[in-house]
Amino acid sequence: MRVGVITFPGTLDDVDAARAVKYADGEAVPLWHADHDLKGVDAVVVPGGFSYGDYLRCGAIARFAPVMQEVVEAARKGMPVLGICNGFQILCEAHLLPGALTRNDKLHFVCRDQWLRVENNETAWTSRYDRGAEILVPLKSGEGGYQADENTLRELEDEGRVVFRYVGDNPNGSRNGIAGISSPNGRVVGLMPHPEHAIDALTGPTDDGLGLFLSLLDAVVSA
Repeated sequence: MRVGVITFPGTLDDVDAARAVKYADGEAVPLWHADHDLKGVDAVVVPGGFSYGDYLRCGAIARFAPVMQEVVEAARKGMPVLGICNGFQILCEAHLLPGALTRNDKLHFVCRDQWLRVENNETAWTSRYDRGAEILVPLKSGEGGYQADENTLRELEDEGRVVFRYVGDNPNGSRNGIAGISSPNGRVVGLMPHPEHAIDALTGPTDDGLGLFLSLLDAVVSA
């Protein structure tokens, strides 16, 4: 399993994402924002950080990076793509996922370990979980409130495309407590919390996040 991990100017969590890929017995392939090809990878992770300094708005510039043009094309052909935090914002800006991420409702940066409920375990990134399972991973974002119009929210809920939902109090004002969603085919997933920071109980609150990367291994092997 070869997984591309993108680095933009301002990316912070690419090293952590690459480490998570390696924990799942995959090969992490560095991808630079200016690359015009994906180097034959089987999947792509768009990691967290502050791409291009979050100028204009989060992810608005990154969506136009050469590498993202390749990611969009590959995703439309079925390649698994995971967007984490800023990566989720970028996937929404690139229209691979619907909706948008806005300032947290209390206008404060939130940094804490967060419980999530797995609502859909039939995506390329969640098959290792039981539906309804609760996992604990870090959340760290200032613009993590998921917003969408009523029709989009209804579509996401009716089609089972809400992948993760916040458990307990809503940390950022996301509509319907949504923490992560998927594309219609379940190959593209975006979430605000950071599973790559919860792959080893020695360094994170749990190893619950490793399941996303092990799920990808299963999806790639079975493809």
